[in-house]
Amino acid sequence: MHGERATMNWTSDIVFPSDGDLTESYARIGARLDGESDARAWRDAFGAWDGVRRTWHSWANLTRLRYTQDTRREEFRDAQRALDRRTPGYTALDTAMKQRFLASDARPVLEDELGAQAFALWGADVATFDAVIADDLVRESKLTRAYTELLATAEVDFAGGKFSLGALGVYLQDPDRETRHAAERARWAAFAERRERLDATFDELVKLRDGMARKLGLASYTELGYRRMHRVDYGPADVARYRDEVARVIVPFAHELVRGFGAHAGLDRVCFWDESTLGVAGRVAPRGDRAWIVARTREAFAAMDPKLGEFADMLVERELLDVDNRPGKALGAYCTSFPTRSVPFVFANFNGSRADVRTLMHEFGHAFQNWSSRDKVAIDYLTPTYETAEIHSMALEYLTWPEMERFFGDDASAYRREHLLDAMLFWPYGVAVDHFQHLVYAHPSASPEERHEMWREMERRYLPWRDYGDLAHPAAGGLWQEKRHIFVAPFYYIDYTLALCCALQFWQRAESDREATLDAYLKLCARGGEAPFRELVRSAGLRVPFEAGALEDVVKAARTAF
Repeated sequence: MHGERATMNWTSDIVFPSDGDLTESYARIGARLDGESDARAWRDAFGAWDGVRRTWHSWANLTRLRYTQDTRREEFRDAQRALDRRTPGYTALDTAMKQRFLASDARPVLEDELGAQAFALWGADVATFDAVIADDLVRESKLTRAYTELLATAEVDFAGGKFSLGALGVYLQDPDRETRHAAERARWAAFAERRERLDATFDELVKLRDGMARKLGLASYTELGYRRMHRVDYGPADVARYRDEVARVIVPFAHELVRGFGAHAGLDRVCFWDESTLGVAGRVAPRGDRAWIVARTREAFAAMDPKLGEFADMLVERELLDVDNRPGKALGAYCTSFPTRSVPFVFANFNGSRADVRTLMHEFGHAFQNWSSRDKVAIDYLTPTYETAEIHSMALEYLTWPEMERFFGDDASAYRREHLLDAMLFWPYGVAVDHFQHLVYAHPSASPEERHEMWREMERRYLPWRDYGDLAHPAAGGLWQEKRHIFVAPFYYIDYTLALCCALQFWQRAESDREATLDAYLKLCARGGEAPFRELVRSAGLRVPFEAGALEDVVKAARTAF
């Protein structure tokens, strides 16, 4: 769990696949298929192809992990740049193979054995790549890397010391209002200093992505972005209706909560720096350090279910997590995996706040799902599409609620209250991020100032309670610049809100039948990505968030919990 060491004792067989080896591997597989019509031969060839893909993705994921663990280390930076350069070549080979399988006469037999979802995913992939955008993809990676490094290396002067943006997080939840206010001023001053570079980077990204879409014959990047996200069973119209429902159902409830909790806290004016503490009084933080939190996590999972307990033990004992906050380490948290070793890896940045526990539960949810699906027939099924993947992580945050006394003692009830309040306030924000991106890519020639005004428009619609006080940068429409997904993974954010709706349904059910609910969760994790979003949601006995009434039911349950 200490940086690079955490990736070194199990990676010896994750090898660098040279361009020549890749080309030769794909050529051999292709030669086996030339003139072949027998479905068994195609199935055997698929197995060989799947093995090559697992080798590539294991190396690529390890390269990305090491880079984010230390963005300042030149060895890791060079490896990431090499990956960025080589990815379009690999994608070209892989896309050509997907085209062959999609057009194969053996496809009906293969769909029966492998499942139709793989073919749906391949169809989306084929539509997102052509050699004509290869150089653009390299440029896109370079720009997203520049954003990551710009924020990972930022140092903030605060309280007589220097802090990374991640390490400053604990002060943003401090019980003292002035401390929170001062920390927010320091944080947004750092963004204001970098505003021109952030605006310029994003402007180039937007224009680059729009150009790629048009080169592929698409009307806008929105269409390309949805295909990149593998949204095979819903589209922008479904999401737009869902956003309207959030504005109608969730936003008024969230606004009501802000007013009510603000009044209870004795605040005449609820400012931005107050929102993170509205549900708690005093400091609510885990009662131990990083190693202590990890130890309590093992205990909690063992108490919940033997499968969860065995998984947590495996992850910790094999050092498959890195949660320390260090200079040069990329911000945020994520879970990655190494298909050739059939193991996941958890990356996070602990800062001593209560968010450390929530983040660990979230990322362990991703990791457990990946571990549960490690024996799937295709690499495409090791994880589901993003909105479904976030169900596993967000649901585990709530399914672990009965274990929170292990981490917070007598403050566990306050933690649970704040967690639910945070969910209700996050929901409109997550939808605002998505709507903002739809506006941005519908108007790719907009100026940076116009984009900042687009964000202000989103705040007026979805976050009407937001009061930035003297925080000039976010007040001017700059808050969106801190959201990594907007730069690095466009359209990946509505997924969190869709998953939240499903996760809260798990929470509701667990209140009355915990054993059956946990069993449904484990079964959903085991299915991995073998089906699209709607089917997986329904298979767990949940309502699809696009369905009428789904949001009202969640609000009704949440209202009774406060």
